[in-house]
Order: sequence, then C-alpha cells, then structure tokens
Amino acid sequence: MSNASSITEFLLLALADTRELQLLYFWLFLGIYLAALLGNGLILTAVACNHHLHTPMYFFLLNLSLLDLGSISTILPKAMANSLWDTRAISYLGCVAQVFLFVFFISAEYFLLTVMAYDRYVAICKPLHYGTLVGSRACVHMAAAAWGSGFLNAVLHTANTFLIPLCQGNALDQFFCEIPQILKLSCSDSYLREVWVIVVTIFVVVGCFFFIVLSYVQIFRAVVKIPSEQGQHKAFSMCLPHLAVVSLFISTAMFAYLKPPSISSPSLEMVVAVLYSVLPPAVNPLIYSMRNQELKDTLKKLIQSALSQQQ
Repeated sequence: MSNASSITEFLLLALADTRELQLLYFWLFLGIYLAALLGNGLILTAVACNHHLHTPMYFFLLNLSLLDLGSISTILPKAMANSLWDTRAISYLGCVAQVFLFVFFISAEYFLLTVMAYDRYVAICKPLHYGTLVGSRACVHMAAAAWGSGFLNAVLHTANTFLIPLCQGNALDQFFCEIPQILKLSCSDSYLREVWVIVVTIFVVVGCFFFIVLSYVQIFRAVVKIPSEQGQHKAFSMCLPHLAVVSLFISTAMFAYLKPPSISSPSLEMVVAVLYSVLPPAVNPLIYSMRNQELKDTLKKLIQSALSQQQ
C-alpha cells in the first residue's frame, strides 16, 4: 500500500495522562475482556455440548459469540498492552490488520443480527414452514453469507482507507485504529474516495435496519393475536434478547458516527468507542442468558459437572 514507505507506525490516543490512571484502565479493560471471554465461551460450550441446543436459533447465537470474541479481541489486547507498557505506538501493518478485522467482525455481526431477525420472524409468523425455510442447510448458507459479506466489506474499506495518501502526521485521536480517525490524516480531498464506499455501506446498513424493523412489526402483530398469555410470554422471551442486542448494537454505533461534530472531543470519542466496540461483546452473553431457561439450565449443568470433577 502506498503509505507503507512514508509511515511505519501510528500513535494511538493515550487512555490517560497519569501512570495510575493508565493502570486503572488496564485493569478495567482486563476485567471487561475476561467477562467477554467467559460469557461467550460459556455460550459456545453450552451450544456445542448440548444436542438439545442444536437448533437454528442457537446455531446463530454460537456464530454471534464467535464474532463478539473476534471483535473485542481485535481491540482490547493492544489497548491493554499500551496502557501497561506506557506506549501509544502501533505498527502500520498492525493498524491495517486492526482496521480489517474490526470492520470484518462488526459488519458480519450486523448482517448476522439481520439473519437472526428473519429466523425469529419465521419461527413466530410462519411456524408451520419453519423446518423448510430455516433448515440446517439454509442456516449454514445464511451464516456463511453474513461472514462473507463482512469479509467483503472489510476488504473494501481497508483497501480504500490505506490507499489514500496521508500527510497530516500519524497521531490518531482514538485508542484503536478507526477509519474516521485515519481519514482525518488524509491529504486535501483524497478522502472522498472512501466517502463513496461509506455511502454505499450506509445504504446496505439502512436496508438491513428496515428489514429488522419490518420483521419485528410483523412479529409483534402475530404475538398480539396469540390467544394464550403463556404463548405470548414464550414468543416475547424468544424475541426480547435479540431485540435488546440489536438495540444496543445500533444505538451505540449510531451515536458514535452520527453525533454532531460540535460535541466532539478526544475523551468523548474514546467513551463512545468503548460503548459501541467493547460493551456489546461483554454484555451480549448476559442478555441472551437472562431470559433463556434452556441456556441457563445447560450452563448450570456444565458448571456443576466441572465442579464435581474437581472434587
């Protein structure tokens, strides 16, 4: 890439000015990272070990946990290392890899959440056709489409971002390599090439958003018509975790990228970035396990089995 010869490293935003606060951020990020690893790891283990959970909903949940682990592992280990060793540097290739992987995992997760909305729609609105519309082969194809779309989106954005000439230094106002912060270093109007890619992405993102909204409008209409209160409760229990995850994902990302420039500052940018990049992967397992009795029972059995083996 054209910038490789002129820039060998980027300088990330320091999390704090004092050594004590840097270490505090290290322990805070370490706690969040371990919580994300534990929560998503337990979901992966539960779905893999219990054959009763080998259904489309849990198959997609397994993929979601993998994407969450990927996205948070792309950002936090480097941020923790920089805080621990009191450095800001990230190599040029490391920055390229971080941008690619983060866009890949975040994009794939958004597409997967769209697929999961379709899964909930078919399960509640067309239960008699669920086996044919969301069979095992269809699930694999839809999950592969989500991962593949995320990969193509990441290739497109990474290539366009790092082919743009950078002449505004190498200091980024973020604790990880983020495309908007890299574009601020571009020369004059050269960033417009990436803007067109962003416009196309926005159309895709908005399309997925409307699909999710339309799916839930149909779902809530169907749920209201269910005669029994128990049936309504079961339907809501199936949908609320996914709806909560989607809301958290979209609201934090929208606030990060659509907030007015007048309220922008390095500290606020960092807080918002933590909200949309670090918080969802750590919170998603908690959201999905709170109202899911099958998952809670499986996790309880796994923990009891592990404890009994130690004794």
